Amino acid sequence: MPIPSDWQRKAREAETANKSFFKQIKQRTPKNLDEQVKQLHDEVFETLDCLTCANCCKTTSPLFLQKDIERLAKFLRLKAGDFTAQYLRIDEDGDFVLQQTPCPFLGHDNMCMVYEARPNACREYPHTNQRKFHALLRITQKNALICPAVYQIVERLKTIY
Repeated sequence: MPIPSDWQRKAREAETANKSFFKQIKQRTPKNLDEQVKQLHDEVFETLDCLTCANCCKTTSPLFLQKDIERLAKFLRLKAGDFTAQYLRIDEDGDFVLQQTPCPFLGHDNMCMVYEARPNACREYPHTNQRKFHALLRITQKNALICPAVYQIVERLKTIY
């Protein structure tokens, strides 16, 4: 089942239904939810090339932990403080995030120029292949508006539950 080209419009239209669906899942978490979501993740990512989209890198910022800052600073041959001053800001939740979007490390070909040293949040994105999926429902609901793969996984998940 291919991802529709107008997935963002459809994701916005499904937002209310998704909120209700996730509330239902949170209230009564199915036993095999993690396995089901992992299977859907694998199926969707077999047909989707993130490099054709990169919407996550174009529209959002990962959270940067101190380990991420140190790893990226070393990779870029900068001091951690200089990396922070040049690329990061503190958001309303007190977390380090990028000063701007799209990500300054996103190449014109949608390739990550710091892929080997990318933040942990980027490594784990979109979080649909992680255990304890029920704890990630809020972020998954948001990510369905950002990532066509997440949108598709959620749509398929709604047909199962």
